[in-house]
Amino acid sequence: MTARGAGETPLPPMAECVVIGGGVIGVSCAFRLAEAGVDVLLLDRGELGGGSTAKAAGGIRSSFTSRVNVELGLRGLAAYSAFSRDFGTEIDFRRDGYLYLVTDPADVPAFERCAELQRERGVRSRLLDPGEAKKVLPLVETDGVVAALWSPDDAKATPDAVVQGYARAARAHGAKLRPGVEVTGIERDGDVLTGVVTTAGFVRTGAVVCAAGAWSGRIGELAGLDLPVRPFRRQVVFTGPVPGLPEAVPLTIEMPSAFYFHREGPGLAMSFSDGDGVPGFDTRYEPGEWLPRLAELAGRRIPAVLDAGIRTAWAGLYETTPDRNQIIGESVLLSRFFYATGFSGHGFQMGPATGELIRDLYLGRRPAVDITGLDVRRFAAGSASAEHNIV
Repeated sequence: MTARGAGETPLPPMAECVVIGGGVIGVSCAFRLAEAGVDVLLLDRGELGGGSTAKAAGGIRSSFTSRVNVELGLRGLAAYSAFSRDFGTEIDFRRDGYLYLVTDPADVPAFERCAELQRERGVRSRLLDPGEAKKVLPLVETDGVVAALWSPDDAKATPDAVVQGYARAARAHGAKLRPGVEVTGIERDGDVLTGVVTTAGFVRTGAVVCAAGAWSGRIGELAGLDLPVRPFRRQVVFTGPVPGLPEAVPLTIEMPSAFYFHREGPGLAMSFSDGDGVPGFDTRYEPGEWLPRLAELAGRRIPAVLDAGIRTAWAGLYETTPDRNQIIGESVLLSRFFYATGFSGHGFQMGPATGELIRDLYLGRRPAVDITGLDVRRFAAGSASAEHNIV
């Protein structure tokens, strides 16, 4: 692979900390570390924000079923609501809310727990009956819906704008960001990090942050570590104009099918998870059997969309862990190797909090949020606990 972006500006021969990955997680970490006075070099094999972040839905929510995820989501909401003020970058932040449509009575207790966790933190979240859900979004049909969760304070923003805002702020604090540079090796002396090998040369460093998203498993292998992050393809279609589409459309999710839609211009973006299938990095859009199933789900919930047609479509990658929860922490096997990955579809909303967490771990501070349950060792210990509200 050629070292795009490295030609005229060579890599520094050494850096206090190397961040691998230029999506929202990586640039957030780079900014917070540089802001704290750390000499940071960020590397990405492609363009900044060009991986999973580029194809993220942009949802920002606190509607989770574990306390740690609610806290991380709330920190994301707070940070993004003030982003244009704090970073001078407009990110199209809108509090249109999240609306979950529950079709399986067995799922209702999980959504009750979710609402309770949110309310404990002052969030206006509550369960609705189907009639109340239709009042929130008249466009939706509620046949087969047994309950709904309405979180009006949840929001949406533009991921690429966030990446660029963090990147500018990181550079302003002295961080060096090098897109087009791939990490091909990680050198160590026993359990001590000594440097990274790249397509643009060797960089001596004593610390690495793995924020490589779907590629994090490979980075772990280069370091001799097991990061159980696997890439799976997810497909999305964008419709033409939808008749009667209101200005404010909550990000709406049917559970357990995980069919979701949100407003995108005069139309909708729609998708659903048809299972993980075989892990891999294939991002070709292949409608096959998936598109008719999507049309069936959409026709049942939002029949007005069937006359809108498909404007465009694409496929991207989810970075998933066995329990669909992120892994954030510091390796106990390799000194100063930090990881922030495996967000399983909710990395964008947790980007702001993750940058702060990695900064605190790096500086030896106690993080503001208890993330002991997100340590990678939970899988070997058999103590993993899955998040229910995964799309």
